[in-house]
Amino acid sequence: MAPRDIGLAVLIAAVWGLNFVLIHIGLETFPPLLFCALRFAVVAVPAVFFVGPPRVAWTWVAAVGCTLGVAKFGLLFLGMHAGMPAGLSSLVLQSQAVFTALFATVLLRERPTGQRTAGLAVAFGGIALAAADHGLGGPVGAFALVIAAAAFWGLSNVLTRKAAPADALRWMVWVSAVPPLPLLALSLLVEGPEADLRALAGVSAAGIGAIAYVGLVSTLFGFVAWSHLLRRYDASAVAPYSLLVPVFGMSSSWLLLGERFSALAGAAAVLVIAGIGLTALRADRSAALIRMLLRRPAAPAAEPPAPRG
Repeated sequence: MAPRDIGLAVLIAAVWGLNFVLIHIGLETFPPLLFCALRFAVVAVPAVFFVGPPRVAWTWVAAVGCTLGVAKFGLLFLGMHAGMPAGLSSLVLQSQAVFTALFATVLLRERPTGQRTAGLAVAFGGIALAAADHGLGGPVGAFALVIAAAAFWGLSNVLTRKAAPADALRWMVWVSAVPPLPLLALSLLVEGPEADLRALAGVSAAGIGAIAYVGLVSTLFGFVAWSHLLRRYDASAVAPYSLLVPVFGMSSSWLLLGERFSALAGAAAVLVIAGIGLTALRADRSAALIRMLLRRPAAPAAEPPAPRG
């Protein structure tokens, strides 16, 4: 990849990692389902009038809009509102790679390679370690909600692959147009109209900034820029940069929110990132990387004898 595109890939990972901090800030102002509805409304409402039709069947738009927008993000916001830390959420959500592979095997009849299977096993071990660590000091229900969000993300990945949208921007805009009304209805039913009206009446600058960031910066800019990289390079060259998302997510949560991470959480992060890395890299690149890491350093050249006399 060109240096400029490497910088763009790292910037996208940073934007997506910081997104979890902004979600945490937004949840201090809005009920989770209302916040999620507003996030997608900001993306979709102005844009649908300018991008044209999605050029895929509307059933695919509705299916991905429900699985990704309503289920995945709704469960993520509910889990973080219930007590799941922002940094840990950015890590646990990466288990979507495991669920994507499982759904692809069942629904698309794809056979994972041995390397990918090993990588998924390592990543699953990291998630299990994170679950054990969180179970010692956090609400288990909140952790389960984020795991469920990762599962729906994996399902939406497989549905998107089947839909095969030609235009990433149009696809994201129309997928984002699906969740606002269902999420608003769920918010009125679960969180209550009084809570929603109170949040909207007392909205702060921080709340507005959080909506703008998670909607326009993280969703619209992040997805479109990532799709731009995938059009220019092989997925195996671009995908490993997504491993930086939990790195930025956990570090920004530590710096900005004061979250603390145990040694067990650190070990879980290493396993998850390493496991997903195995699934993202092609076999030939993985073998080359392993050979480079295991290669013995060359013996230092013998110094010439000092001149006599």
